[in-house]
Amino acid sequence: MQRHGNHSSASSSTVPIEEVHMQEEEEVYQDEEPLIQEETEAKTPPADSKNGRRTERGGGGERGGGDVGGASRSPVFSWFVVLALLGVWSSVAVVYLDIVDYDRVIGKLKAYDTDGDGDFDMEDAKVLLGLKDAATPPVGTSPEDGTETQERLAATTNQQEEDPQEAEPAEDTPSERPPVDSVSADVMMSSLLPPGAGSQDVESEIQAAVPLPPPLDEGFVPDDPQDNSFPDDLGDAIDTTGALMEEAEPVAGAEEESRGHEAHGTLYLLSGPMRGDDRSEPEPQSEAVRQVEVGPAKKKKPKLLNKLDKSIKAEIDGAEKLRKKGQLDEALRAFEALVRRYPQSPRARYGQAQTEDDLAEKRRSNELLQRAISSYRDAAELPDATPDLLRAALRRRAERQQFLGRMRGSLATLERLTQIFPEDIGLKNDLGVAHLLLGDNKGAKQVYEQVLAVVPGNGFAKVHYGFILKSENKIAESIPYLREGLESGEPGTDDGRFYFHLGDALQRVGDESAYHWYELGHQRGHFASVWQRSLYNVDGLKAQPWWTPQETGYTDLVKTLERNWRTIRDEALAVMDRRTGSFVPEEENLREKGEWGQYTLWQQGKKIGNACQGVPRTCALLERYPEATGCKRGQVKFSVMQPGTHVWPHTGPTNCRLRLHLGLVVPRPGCRIRCTNQTREWEEGRVLIFDDSFEHEVWQDANGYRLILIVDVWHPELTPYQRQTLSPI
Repeated sequence: MQRHGNHSSASSSTVPIEEVHMQEEEEVYQDEEPLIQEETEAKTPPADSKNGRRTERGGGGERGGGDVGGASRSPVFSWFVVLALLGVWSSVAVVYLDIVDYDRVIGKLKAYDTDGDGDFDMEDAKVLLGLKDAATPPVGTSPEDGTETQERLAATTNQQEEDPQEAEPAEDTPSERPPVDSVSADVMMSSLLPPGAGSQDVESEIQAAVPLPPPLDEGFVPDDPQDNSFPDDLGDAIDTTGALMEEAEPVAGAEEESRGHEAHGTLYLLSGPMRGDDRSEPEPQSEAVRQVEVGPAKKKKPKLLNKLDKSIKAEIDGAEKLRKKGQLDEALRAFEALVRRYPQSPRARYGQAQTEDDLAEKRRSNELLQRAISSYRDAAELPDATPDLLRAALRRRAERQQFLGRMRGSLATLERLTQIFPEDIGLKNDLGVAHLLLGDNKGAKQVYEQVLAVVPGNGFAKVHYGFILKSENKIAESIPYLREGLESGEPGTDDGRFYFHLGDALQRVGDESAYHWYELGHQRGHFASVWQRSLYNVDGLKAQPWWTPQETGYTDLVKTLERNWRTIRDEALAVMDRRTGSFVPEEENLREKGEWGQYTLWQQGKKIGNACQGVPRTCALLERYPEATGCKRGQVKFSVMQPGTHVWPHTGPTNCRLRLHLGLVVPRPGCRIRCTNQTREWEEGRVLIFDDSFEHEVWQDANGYRLILIVDVWHPELTPYQRQTLSPI
């Protein structure tokens, strides 16, 4: 892949890195000159420049004509010359006889250089005294550069007596840069179903044993987390998953997770004191980077430089400055040159990894991201890497492995980290999340039990432990962990799924406080309302529990289903009579009691295997309606429910679909469905339409089985572009 920048690859290999830095600094100062000129044009230019030398003026100079005689013959002028000569000799004495440590004084004064001209003068003094505003940084400088002077002023008092080599380049913090979403929803959905879950029904996928990741609008193509045949480390090899995709144009009103659902992805992001990415995962409620510690702890600046790195600190700082300013190609060449010259420098390799990471995001390149993952490993494996650098490099490596779907590799990285830093609770919590992402609830449970044994009040561990208990159907046991974890307010706990599961658990034990937690989840922006608790939403869509065919605009589909309901019923009954196991039991823990089987024809907009061979006429009818068969956030399926069945109150995962129920076999009375506070009954040959993102509940108290056809359709207000680009659920 070609790199573009101000310096070509060929020139970078021949020009010493010190000269590159000098060139870059000259360019910066040249950019600043116009601002300085604008600031001084309105003033009378001083007779002497800041270095003590008199500047030549146009007009009547000493060389050409003008009034030459008067001043030169004046005694006053003679005395002035004598005093000037004395001043010159005094300066020589100060500098060359070491009367004053000139370099040290100037170095300290530069900390107060508020106008960026390289020294401390009257203009800087006016700024410090509040008599003048600091000069605006040139266009194109990063926010970090704009605040650099203030940071120096704040740090100078405390650092004057410290070893200058101890200072290290400031690393990126979560408040400065947005995070990266972890794993795409369509990739992770398949891994969330429990082993052997036959129904493949994601009607209530938000009740899965692992929090759902947020949908992504990214250019990366993550690897399949189920594919373990792909080696974790390929060095500089090209990622075969297909690195680049065109980024779709944003559509007004089509922003997903518009109610703060992006924050849900933070469960998949690793905690840490620094980030190497140039985007930042966080929105207002984001806690993508957390650090859970025992008791209050003062945040310390990470120490990334070993003895070798301190000796080349100026060169590292120069390369890091390029990276911080977004000059990534130049920064990468600078770090690569440092690595070639100092192959044992952990900080140089870490900087190279960070720059590759940044470039991977900028170019949407899996190849570069894989290189960054390998470089993070190389930096951590050098013998003299500082503990802080080792922790930062491996933590970021695990995070980027997760992004590519390399869950086992990420787990291995985190296990190594917890072995090196056994007392780091944040790393333990990250390890638990890694187990969850692999579907290893047992391993995650053991990790969180270890955390809670050491830190019983750790909120992050509590909500996840409660989450696991609920997935094991230990409803009552899960409640205190979920509740106390949410009440802790610790980073990583404010997630809609935890509010959802706590409320759901309370409902199942008959505790009316469930709706208190649903209301809190709504106030925190996780739910559209107390009733509508879907987490994967498009903002602005019409929201009501029950719909008429005319309101949906799908009247032709409804009429076709109702006219042909007997044909559809007969095909479904024939499949049931064969007893071939086509109807698979619902295994999502939605039932309080009873039996509920499903026979799926379409899932996520795709036909399921040869399911249509058993009901060919039904499928032929449905294939005329892409709003149903092409609904990537829904299913088409037969549902049979035996007498004595009760389905807990629950909600679907998204507001992007409506659900049609066609009655096929409906014994009366006793078959009813509640959506919000309205309860209705099915009728044979008639269609009921409701929005399953609202809370709904089902009872089957009749004497025989109930058989219906469920058809999900796109919400009618979604545009064709949205229907095409929304991620499958």
